[in-house]
Amino acid sequence: MVKYPARLSEPMMGSTGSESYTAKRRNGSFNGLLKQHRKKVRTITPDNGKEFAGHEEIDSKLKADFYFAHPYSSWERGLNENSNGLLRQYFPKGMDLTEITDEQVQMAAERLNHRPRKVLGFRTPHEVFFEVKVLYTRQPLEVALLN
Repeated sequence: MVKYPARLSEPMMGSTGSESYTAKRRNGSFNGLLKQHRKKVRTITPDNGKEFAGHEEIDSKLKADFYFAHPYSSWERGLNENSNGLLRQYFPKGMDLTEITDEQVQMAAERLNHRPRKVLGFRTPHEVFFEVKVLYTRQPLEVALLN
């Protein structure tokens, strides 16, 4: 699962990661996804994996600062850890992640991006990031878990 939120208000974007990514491919994906939002991306706090070995390229293209958390210090990546917990509602632990489709990932990201957050004054990440007001006319979905 790949998530790219750089700030509390930035929506999640995702991919199943079914391809084997090298740092170069990851950088290309990162730059491609965030290029259109370059002015809004100020910082990026990725996982400490080797796939971000070429982070300088992303840093220079997006003009965003990269921050790496200390190993085993999940409290330094609060948004990431909270997002992981929210994603677990859709993809529980023990689920075979190789069988998840891009459509399922996009559906989960779409639902989470339109879910009000207390930290955002009960606005959604979508509303805050795109500076829009969304009026909801349908009842929210009651169950997030997939069977």
